[in-house]
Amino acid sequence: VQLQASGGGSVQPGGSLRLSCALSGDTSKYYAMAWFRQAPGKEREGISSIDSNGGGSYYADSVKGRFTISRDNAKNTVYLQMNSLEPEDTAVYYCAADRGVYDLVLESVMAGTDRYLKFWGQGTLVTVSS
Repeated sequence: VQLQASGGGSVQPGGSLRLSCALSGDTSKYYAMAWFRQAPGKEREGISSIDSNGGGSYYADSVKGRFTISRDNAKNTVYLQMNSLEPEDTAVYYCAADRGVYDLVLESVMAGTDRYLKFWGQGTLVTVSS
């Protein structure tokens, strides 16, 4: 399984970006998926997750109300719509996936760890600056 993240870039405060994470090598409908980010000099932060059929999702407080996670299993892709971006959102964003139990994936996201997330994509850089 491989994950390919894309959609990062530079945006002004208040702007929007949509990140995509395409899964290949298997069918995404079996996978819970998640987004993490790591800002310069800071620890990795789990920010959002979605279960395999899209019925359940989680957001960290830092992004709640501004970011929306969604998935299109027909396209094997998960998205992260990011609105009202702030300079504090500047980071490298990573997607991750696992076929395991969603509650364990959620535990990993909430803890900011990779313990129950087997597959990781390369990062995509988001820069929010005026």
